[in-house]
Amino acid sequence: MDLGLFDAFFHSAILSFNFFIMQINLSNKIILVTGASRGIGRAIAIALSQSGATLALQYNRDEKAIRDVAKTCQNPVKIFQADFSIPHQISAFYNRVIQEMGKVDVLINNAGIAIEIPDDAPDNDWLDAFQTTLNVNLLTAAMLCKKALADFKKQQNGIIINISSRAAFRGDTADYLAYAASKGGLVSLTRSIARMYGKFGITAFDVAPGFTRTDMAEQFIEEYGEEYAKQGIALPRLTEPKDIAPLIVFLASGFAEHATGTTIDINAASYVH
Repeated sequence: MDLGLFDAFFHSAILSFNFFIMQINLSNKIILVTGASRGIGRAIAIALSQSGATLALQYNRDEKAIRDVAKTCQNPVKIFQADFSIPHQISAFYNRVIQEMGKVDVLINNAGIAIEIPDDAPDNDWLDAFQTTLNVNLLTAAMLCKKALADFKKQQNGIIINISSRAAFRGDTADYLAYAASKGGLVSLTRSIARMYGKFGITAFDVAPGFTRTDMAEQFIEEYGEEYAKQGIALPRLTEPKDIAPLIVFLASGFAEHATGTTIDINAASYVH
């Protein structure tokens, strides 16, 4: 099958999947989405809202952007500010969410950063970048999982969806060792949760996007060009946040219960494992 036909088939499948997603009713779900002010998190929040979910949306700095997301959502939304580079503050953040929302049925750990730091940087600078990346991408997600798992065990149900990366499996460049390592840890965290907590009615999923057209990616595209960014993918266009959001709605529905522990790749076949 040539790439043109494959792309047409792929888009037809996405349209069919999107139609199915439109039929999913999440009106009985309260869902916490981190990193919801832009990019993948924004697309996830809007798609979940379109399926009826009540949302708790976390952001760090861009209050205007998160309020724009909240206005776009169709259902009740509450927004919460938290700096995920400080893991010791996460317990208080989660407690605020529970206090205002009453409970959480689905936790979506989407917040993440990618700090560029060369391997010949001064040791202290390199360690600072590595630690900050681990704090945001892994330690904060782990703490939120810990808090949610305690509640999910009492509820005897709950869903965790962690957004990792192709880099967790393929690796990344020398300037982004911390990013790849943090996302690899997130994958292992997800699998361990799936194995250990399934008997409590808790499921956990890992979604691993490849290079996705987000604000962060646009900086890379401006520097290296779009054709360079598209190297290695099997489709004519880069993955966009809207390509990821329907899958998250499906996983949040509970229909994929027996796929718990699974990693789902969304990388336009740039890495197949």
